[in-house]
Amino acid sequence: MAKRPPFANSGVHLYSGPSWRKLAAMKINADLSERVVIETESLEWAPSPAPGVERRMLDRDGAEQGRATSIVRFQPGSDFAAHDHPGGEEFLVLGGVFSDETGDYGPGSYLRNPVGSRHKPSSREGCTIFVKLCQMDPADQTQVQIDTSATPWQPVDGADGIEIMPLHEFGDENVVLVRLAPGAPAIDHDHPLGEELLVLDGSLTDEHGHYPKGTWIRNPPGSRHAPYTTTGCTLWAKLGHLPT
Repeated sequence: MAKRPPFANSGVHLYSGPSWRKLAAMKINADLSERVVIETESLEWAPSPAPGVERRMLDRDGAEQGRATSIVRFQPGSDFAAHDHPGGEEFLVLGGVFSDETGDYGPGSYLRNPVGSRHKPSSREGCTIFVKLCQMDPADQTQVQIDTSATPWQPVDGADGIEIMPLHEFGDENVVLVRLAPGAPAIDHDHPLGEELLVLDGSLTDEHGHYPKGTWIRNPPGSRHAPYTTTGCTLWAKLGHLPT
């Protein structure tokens, strides 16, 4: 399937001035039954309600505290006002140092703030994060803080050249990092409850296309593919979480 423009079903294309106020009814790639591929590094940055904080929106359904998946960039010294997460928050620090009341989190930090949590995020030196909002089961109240740069990789039985790093599991949801060595063989598999991928390093290929660093992929429930890499790659992967 061809790559879809990131705002294909939003009714909105680019932002200007204080137009973030229009987000109350925004829908961006909101149909979770559709496959979406976005090379995030080609997107323009759009302003957020907080000065010095910008974002690249990947999917969205609703207002500021609605369901959303984004790449968010904090300029040095910027912050967000203290706020609640009625649907929970999950993020991975891609670069720089993210801070809140619980600590400072450098590149590779994976955090989950459960439904009902509250914090005041900021960054003294600036940072970029991949963040998902309002996509947690209220029963999942586990607070997660993992430094993936200091966590060991685990080999996958029967899959030479593939390693994983488990990050979180609850019900059908499973979040991992995946590392594929150059030339690792393709493994044909399906996703009954969907899959999301973010290419963190290197590049990935399957029968549908080629995905360089920064590519975000959402494969809907019932999808199937056989990914492989010639260069080697590292992926953030979330499986089993999309509604049928």
